[in-house]
Amino acid sequence: MKRLPGILLLLLLCAIGWLGWAALMPVSLPDAGYRLLVGPNRTMKQIARTLGEDGAVRSPQLLVALARLSGSDRKIKAGLYRFQGPQSLLDVLQRLREGRPDEASLTTIEGWTFRQFRQAIDRSPDLSHDAQKLSDAELMSKLGLPGADPEGLFFPSTYLFTPGASDMDLYRLSFEKMQQQLSAAWESRKPNLPYRTPYEMLIMASLIEKETANELDRPMVASVFVNRLKLGMRLQTDPSVIYGMGDRYQGNIGKADLRRDTPYNTYTRAGLTPTPIALPSRAALYAAAQPAESTALYFVARGDGSSQFSSTLEEHNQAVRKYILKKGKQ
Repeated sequence: MKRLPGILLLLLLCAIGWLGWAALMPVSLPDAGYRLLVGPNRTMKQIARTLGEDGAVRSPQLLVALARLSGSDRKIKAGLYRFQGPQSLLDVLQRLREGRPDEASLTTIEGWTFRQFRQAIDRSPDLSHDAQKLSDAELMSKLGLPGADPEGLFFPSTYLFTPGASDMDLYRLSFEKMQQQLSAAWESRKPNLPYRTPYEMLIMASLIEKETANELDRPMVASVFVNRLKLGMRLQTDPSVIYGMGDRYQGNIGKADLRRDTPYNTYTRAGLTPTPIALPSRAALYAAAQPAESTALYFVARGDGSSQFSSTLEEHNQAVRKYILKKGKQ
């Protein structure tokens, strides 16, 4: 019986040694690192279970116990935590206790339609999808814009946010950024442009965005469209026709499509389209606000990403023969 305290002491020392080993021994993580997404209202037990299942900690139960003893389980913030290199249980707990999740990002592309913009947001695993089941009309009402058409009202950019944030926050941020960019471009606009409102200039910017990806050509494309509007000529821009075709567009546009009237067919209707047709970039906004000074009324793609601009129909037909018809015969 006298040996019992010694045995208990030995067992206690072994337990302490095991706890120290379990807490301090690092776990090797994949070369690409490890990502832990802590959602809102997630408990320490749930977090520890995920870490254990992923092999990121040796003892999930010990992590829960240490978190409770230290009070850390009440300090963990929702977000995405990235871990690189070997991590011990205490390393993980300290990182969670600091409550500083890494930022997540979402990139939306210039020239996307609002439909594509929504799809990208809906696919993001780092957002809380509060708007996913809302219709476009319901979403705009939530943003305080009842009845507004969403096309073109959101700015294409890379957005950083805390993982777990509501997708409504990103919609709101993107809308506000477009308003800021549009306002700045509107204030810088040249005099005597054929726009009555900033919204009309936004429509023009979206047409420019879809017509060319060449930043150097954008002011000239804007000049062609502005010159046509001033003369009462139709804009005759294919991207607007394609937008009006909707799901009927399968990669090709024919003469019948150019003749089929829709609100967005700028071959059959004069003036600007009813709404933007895409998310315009900052460069497109400023091209619409500050078009090049020219007499150009036509342009045709050269085939290298740039365009040939012409002031007369005769010059334009020559350019078409050079860059389109000649290429078709090759």
